[in-house]
Amino acid sequence: MITKNLKTNFLKLSAYKKNTKSSLFIQKTGQTTLVDTEKTLYICLTEATTIRKIQTIIKKFVKQNKYDLNIDLDSFVEVFQNNIDLMQAVIETLMYQNHPVLSMKTTQKTEPSFNFLVSETWASLFSELALKTEFSNFARDLQNLPPNIATSIKLAELIEQKANEVGGIKTTILNKTEIQNLKMELLLAVNAGSKIEPRVVVLEYVGDPKAPKVALVGKGITFDSGGYNLKSSPYIKDMKFDMTGTAVVCGAVMALAKAKAKCNVVAIAVLTDNRIGETAMLPEAIYQSMKGLTVEITNTDAEGRLVLADGITYALQEQKAQKIITAATLTGAIRIALGRWFVGMFSNNDKFCEEFSTASQKAQEYCWRLPLLEEHLDVMKRSKIADLVNSEPGAEAGSSTAAAFLQAFVEDKPFIHVDLSGVGRLESEGTAPMLKTIFELLK
Repeated sequence: MITKNLKTNFLKLSAYKKNTKSSLFIQKTGQTTLVDTEKTLYICLTEATTIRKIQTIIKKFVKQNKYDLNIDLDSFVEVFQNNIDLMQAVIETLMYQNHPVLSMKTTQKTEPSFNFLVSETWASLFSELALKTEFSNFARDLQNLPPNIATSIKLAELIEQKANEVGGIKTTILNKTEIQNLKMELLLAVNAGSKIEPRVVVLEYVGDPKAPKVALVGKGITFDSGGYNLKSSPYIKDMKFDMTGTAVVCGAVMALAKAKAKCNVVAIAVLTDNRIGETAMLPEAIYQSMKGLTVEITNTDAEGRLVLADGITYALQEQKAQKIITAATLTGAIRIALGRWFVGMFSNNDKFCEEFSTASQKAQEYCWRLPLLEEHLDVMKRSKIADLVNSEPGAEAGSSTAAAFLQAFVEDKPFIHVDLSGVGRLESEGTAPMLKTIFELLK
């Protein structure tokens, strides 16, 4: 077996198929049996287990486990009869769940460690899964930072630092003056009530200069109070996660760069918080976007689409992008529609959408396409004095009308928007959704 630094003081974790071992073994899927004389912990599985089920079993196992383990992946291969999809689920879930979640407690708890034993057959798959999980975990680390630390300025610094470590990435950070010079007035409007300057982080990776340039535009609201349309207490909780889109798109570009993928991609992270203050944007105010379209502010809590709109225009005008993907925790409506199980996906291009859906299946992430109609955009054109409103006047199809607002800025380019609000966090911890899907799409 191929392994690095086999830990002789660790127990071995081996999987066995239900009803194939000694009667001393617990014959219940997901249960473990410790054989002290063999220094081995056995976990009971079945080849009929679904991907979702195996993910649930592994998550539960990691939360309950108290041992440092050498994980014998070949034993899982035997149980699953070389099922690559199930092996992917096992490996990624183990890596994901074993990653230490941010803690700022003065006394730190020591968590068990995992060491993977990998045979030649699975070495290539293991390396790619490890790479994707590395940057998913990096994105989660950014998500989990408290909002007084993870300001627009600090996040820009952390992203730049990580990108420099990866190499092969051109990093540009736009400050407030540069943002003003570009006339990104929608971003500046959201930032107007903050004492912390906005930032735009641009990560460019060119693995194939002949490939069409794909721009990944990520919402980076470091904390969302709702502005003068103030959120109530139940909805203001976890608003530090409103920068999830930024974490995802930047992590995806870094993963692609480290993998030396043959693609041409740029991440554009639009960073600010959304606060209340004497200079904050007001309902019924009107601002001109970088594209030139005027927008009436009908809801200061619909701020994410404003910063994304200027990010899209930057991608088209400054980066000459030929395809656009936006990633954002954009609407509460998507949580009502799809819950915590699916990402909402919107697109103006069936072929691009099909490619993205195929990538999501490969990445074992769930997304669901929702409608994006001319009627949705018509609703967003109802202002009497501006080209667009930033929020629909009623409560109908809120996620679709938000996506339609973004589509008004993409011109004729193939466009995908993923609304991460339902799955961007789980139990107040970041999940970095769709990062692996974007990697699979572009690798």
